[in-house]
Amino acid sequence: MTTPKVIVSPVCEVTCFEQEKVARIKAELAQEEQQLPRLAELYKLLGNTTRLKILLALAQGELCVCDVAHVLNLTVAATSHQLKLLRDQGWLAMRNDGKMVYYRLQSEALLQVLKGDLRLLEERLA
Repeated sequence: MTTPKVIVSPVCEVTCFEQEKVARIKAELAQEEQQLPRLAELYKLLGNTTRLKILLALAQGELCVCDVAHVLNLTVAATSHQLKLLRDQGWLAMRNDGKMVYYRLQSEALLQVLKGDLRLLEERLA
């Protein structure tokens, strides 16, 4: 006995009711298509609690790598790796003072987004 094949159409076969709206949205998405992979990478970076903690810690002020490691209970090597990922995005500024390396938050806009998201989460949980 053979199993019947189910053919799934890749496109909805129901009549499009909002043709102008759908065409407008498709055109807008097409313009943003090149940015979407970069946006996905950004969200992947922010989808890590350690990196979020680093950003929120540095919102309090400049810290050396060792102090950030103490805040996170991580090794200096692990902390440095996370800091580099954030710095490569342009979110952190770094300065050397002898053998010490200090980081500070460079993106006020990112901080405002994070704090807004935290408030939104608190509202949802209340």
